[in-house]
Amino acid sequence: MDVAGNTAPNAREPITSLTRDELAGSLAALGQKPFRAGQVLDWIYRKRVDSFEAMSDLPAALRSTLDARFSLRSIGTVRRLGSNDTTQKFLFRLADGQLIESVLIPASPALYGEASDRRTLCVSTQVGCAYGCKFCASGLNGWSRNLLSGEIVEQVLHAEQVSGEKVNNLVFMGMGEPLANYEQLLRAINNINAPWGLGLGARHVTVSTSGLAPQIRMLADQPLQIRLAISLHGATDEVRTQIMPVNRKYPLATLLDACRYYHARKKQKLTFEYILIDAVNDHEGQARALAAMATDLEAKVNLIPYNTVEGLAWRRPPLATQQAFLGLLRARGVSATLRREKGHDIAAACGQLRRQTLAGTSALLSA
Repeated sequence: MDVAGNTAPNAREPITSLTRDELAGSLAALGQKPFRAGQVLDWIYRKRVDSFEAMSDLPAALRSTLDARFSLRSIGTVRRLGSNDTTQKFLFRLADGQLIESVLIPASPALYGEASDRRTLCVSTQVGCAYGCKFCASGLNGWSRNLLSGEIVEQVLHAEQVSGEKVNNLVFMGMGEPLANYEQLLRAINNINAPWGLGLGARHVTVSTSGLAPQIRMLADQPLQIRLAISLHGATDEVRTQIMPVNRKYPLATLLDACRYYHARKKQKLTFEYILIDAVNDHEGQARALAAMATDLEAKVNLIPYNTVEGLAWRRPPLATQQAFLGLLRARGVSATLRREKGHDIAAACGQLRRQTLAGTSALLSA
């Protein structure tokens, strides 16, 4: 692993980490013509082959060289769970044996307000997480490393292959803090967006952050019209710090200032993600403060009833409390939705399946 935590030792670089220009440069150094890059990319992103040997219009020697230098499949599917609501959860193993998760979420009027054929993939950007949000399973086993851009891209490729469904909406809300892996995140998004890559429009990509203010400003300055969601979960510093330790470094005033900068640059609506936790952040005072922030930034609020995580003491508020909180926001003119959970029966809380697998492996090893 390098000092930035970006790669596993002795691992071949995922070819999906390369841009078209980088791939063309690598091939040119091997004495290959420029059109070879287009051929390779077509095999990867259109024909979806799982070996270099299958790239039949490439010379055999080139196929062997590519196989020696690059990995075409740097992640593999360990387990897929299907929910009663058709949510699918994937556990992937990386080349160094680490585990990550992705969740494929079907469209729902409760999520998007109208009938839709949207199929959303929730993607991970790190192995574990260092930010320690108190409601989240991802960080309970700590942080191991950042994902390479190719490992991020391959989650989409694998999810589509295993599920047989086309992903047309992408949210970086899986394991890890996306903006703490900023460089690899942007490289992945560019390959996902590129016409020679997955060709997914930037407006169908949402990056969620726990509130890394400097990186929010950096994201605002790059050209792609990526959507931004803020994991807020507390509308005052006192409550938010109780839930999210990152608030000590970037308190609400600093975070909201960065959000104003993003909103001014992108001319897009932000989303405030707000997990409702019983007797913690679900009272009227928090609703009023949240409404004021959302109004100031013309932000949408997505209320999420707390999703039970084994080993954590938080509880979901009663349905009446959830609806009252929603009503208070809407009464103040805020565009707000109350999410109806997806995948609760398959433990779709971020990081939960990985934790179960790690715990099971440890139990086997100690038996």
